[in-house]
Amino acid sequence: MPADSSDDDVPLSRTGHISAPTISASTDREMDKSASKARPAPPGLSIRHGPVEGRMDLDSAPNGAAKRKSRSSISQAVKYKEESESDDCAPLAKRQKSKHKKAESDSDDEPISRKKAAKLPPSVNETATVESSDDDQPLGSKIAQRKAGIEKAAVKEAKAIRADAKVKKATPKKAVKDESDDEPLAKPKKRQSNGVSSVKKANGVKKEPESDSDAPIAKKAKKAAPAPKKGKAAPAAKEAKSVKDESKENSDEEDEEYRWWDAPKKEDDSIKWTTLEHNGVLFPPEYEPLPGNVKLYYDGNPVNLHVEAEEVASFFGSMLHSTQNVENPVFQKNFFNDFKDILKKTGGAKGHNGKPVDIKEFKKLGFTEIFEHYKGFSDAKKARPAAEKKAEKAEKDKMEAPYMFCKWDGRKEKVGNFRVEPPGLFRGRGEHPKTGTVKKRVTPEQITINIGKEAEVPAPPPGHKWKAVQHDNKATWLAMWQENVNGNYKYVMLAANSTVKGQADFKKFEKARELKKHIDRIRADYTRELKSEVMADRQRATAMYLIDKFALRAGNEKDTEKEAETVGCCSLKFEHVTLREPNTVIFDFLGKDSIRFYNEFVVERQVFKNLKMFKKSPKEDGDDIFDRLTTSQLNKHLSSYMPGLTAKVFRTYNASWTMSQLLKKLKVEDRTMHEKIKLYNDCNREVAILCNHKRTVGAGHEAQMEKLGDRIKGLKYQKWRTKMMMLDLDPKLKKKKGAEFFELDPDLDQEWIELHQKFLVEEQEQKIRKKFDKDNEKLTAEGNPKMPDKELKERLKAATELEAKFKKENKTKKIEAEGREASVEKLTAAIEKLDDRIRTLELQSADREGNKEVALGTSKINYIDPRLTVAFSNRFKVPIEKFFSKTLRDKFNWAIQSVGDDHSWEF
Repeated sequence: MPADSSDDDVPLSRTGHISAPTISASTDREMDKSASKARPAPPGLSIRHGPVEGRMDLDSAPNGAAKRKSRSSISQAVKYKEESESDDCAPLAKRQKSKHKKAESDSDDEPISRKKAAKLPPSVNETATVESSDDDQPLGSKIAQRKAGIEKAAVKEAKAIRADAKVKKATPKKAVKDESDDEPLAKPKKRQSNGVSSVKKANGVKKEPESDSDAPIAKKAKKAAPAPKKGKAAPAAKEAKSVKDESKENSDEEDEEYRWWDAPKKEDDSIKWTTLEHNGVLFPPEYEPLPGNVKLYYDGNPVNLHVEAEEVASFFGSMLHSTQNVENPVFQKNFFNDFKDILKKTGGAKGHNGKPVDIKEFKKLGFTEIFEHYKGFSDAKKARPAAEKKAEKAEKDKMEAPYMFCKWDGRKEKVGNFRVEPPGLFRGRGEHPKTGTVKKRVTPEQITINIGKEAEVPAPPPGHKWKAVQHDNKATWLAMWQENVNGNYKYVMLAANSTVKGQADFKKFEKARELKKHIDRIRADYTRELKSEVMADRQRATAMYLIDKFALRAGNEKDTEKEAETVGCCSLKFEHVTLREPNTVIFDFLGKDSIRFYNEFVVERQVFKNLKMFKKSPKEDGDDIFDRLTTSQLNKHLSSYMPGLTAKVFRTYNASWTMSQLLKKLKVEDRTMHEKIKLYNDCNREVAILCNHKRTVGAGHEAQMEKLGDRIKGLKYQKWRTKMMMLDLDPKLKKKKGAEFFELDPDLDQEWIELHQKFLVEEQEQKIRKKFDKDNEKLTAEGNPKMPDKELKERLKAATELEAKFKKENKTKKIEAEGREASVEKLTAAIEKLDDRIRTLELQSADREGNKEVALGTSKINYIDPRLTVAFSNRFKVPIEKFFSKTLRDKFNWAIQSVGDDHSWEF
């Protein structure tokens, strides 16, 4: 392909030392002189994820972004209760503060504590593979070999698609009627579900003839949704019925699911809606001042603050438990600078005598009373009766109802993040330079509303007005404002399960499927241009290789004064890349969301030579490696192969194509449900590894694994007790089954057993107390007197008896059979059930351990075509709920419905 620019064109944004416009043969030969005689490793393999130490480097060591030490969770001997997983697809405003690690989210305000500092991912020898039933089985060079095989399959597929297209183009239209079902053009078949006729292609994908890549799978339109009535739209929340309530009064036909994937394609895709009605945004509650006895302290003395300054102080004081934030020097510095600005603006701090207090040093500030106040408030809120919590939730739901839905072309659509973000302290992600900065309260005067011309504009809060109201039907946002920390724009969008979001996802995956037709030509071209004499072409080809093979993001230019200095492939600097002969490349830089990207890749020898050339003296730290390439130039070049093709499409294509190839090779016959799920997760894990979807290990991972291990050991103990009960019923069984059958599992010892017994007693006491409290709440609600304390004491005798039983068993080493009708047959059946539960938990444990440093959610939610998961679910009779949460099932409803019961769908 021709170069996008002339030889002498250098991007204006590039500074420092610039590479020569052309490459001479002597320069090429010079790059080979220092080559090691060592045999190069297979390309396409991630060798190791770990610190770069003790090696012979060709140039300076990586920049080595500083790591924060993650806190180790304090673990106890016996732990069982699992923490629930957070929803990966929750709207920004709905994301609650949590200890759980989320998959890569788009919120700029996610606490740093969720992105635990960079404990580096494992070497390939520590990562599980699909072929292995044991998560400790090494991958070794199997990854490189498998990846090479998958790429060969891609070349074969691309050629087959183009050949098929030529046959179709050459075949007369009337010949379609004479074709058999086994030919590329099949007889139209009626879909049983909705009667829409479709054509089955050779690869099993149902699609209308002569459709383009962005067309829905089934084309015949259902009856269009009724046109919205003209007139007033849903008014503001406090004064009128909500869109949700109004929708209940509409016809059943309007509430029917809108199957946009079956609807005809719009002539103008840029027009997103014709009519739009909504009720605006929900503002956070106003700040409630601290009680008079709760003060901020400076140098040991209480100080009085203006309410605005007190609110900012409460932001910091209320989060003292989040030590990774409040102990971060950058967080402290940014907070203190903003706090001093607020103090200056509001008249400063005053002592108890009314005299000014000059606050100069952060370390002299005392937030303990503020923290204890908010902690006590939180604890009291959690301890409220269930009825009170239920009533509060009902009140909250009633308040939010008007904002939860909008009317989009007459259809009711759910709104995603309708809440305006509350003020607080910006956390950021990774090592964000602005962490700790005060996020100011957003006012209506900062918010622009986007709504239909005929709709009634929602009323702002009394005494306020909107910044602007517009009627842009090419925009999909409902409201927008600019936040003060990074100057980013925040948008109120429709929910993940909305038509607009579903169509965007569909187009994204269809574009990746379209890339199948061109991937072989693209790879052949950039492989050839790796040796181009034109520097710009060689740099572009090298960047394409890295983006395609190792899923590097393309990277954009940054204004480092306003944004975190994160980079991608095209914006890599000299210090971000270290080379080790003969063909290992070490990347070390801050990637998306300021998360440290550290990885070692084995590359083609020519790529290694090129990178060495791009780093050639006199280049030094701060100089661009790809100094003759920008992301826009790269994307312009890619679009010459296929309309709309950009660098990021490769991530989606590689993830989906790899997953499809791995799933094809699975043999899951005669497997249990849990084994099938684990096989799917193994495929997902390998996609994440091959596509470099990594995550850092959360500080709570070891504690969670210990809890899971204790649950498994608890079942093993229960199994052993059951066997001992069998001996109590029939002592002759020891001779029949052998002494080994009745031996204690080697994972258990007497010390652990006694701790476990103590846990079981305490657990039973807790259950009794909770049941007693619940019964009393019910009696109170019915107007009856509460039960006396002696009733609780009577109930607690069961726990005391259990404790006495365990002591007797430990002393006598005998366990009496429990239950009135206990029998050897029943106990044998119980042991079989315990074995099943143990196997299930062991599979979960292996799965969780294998996934600890791999972002399965990132791959599954954003990069793997969900139709692959649906087809796998259909093919092997695994409920889709096992792979997609309720939120994801809503988000990917289009995939579930369009695939239907088909299990032969292919990417």
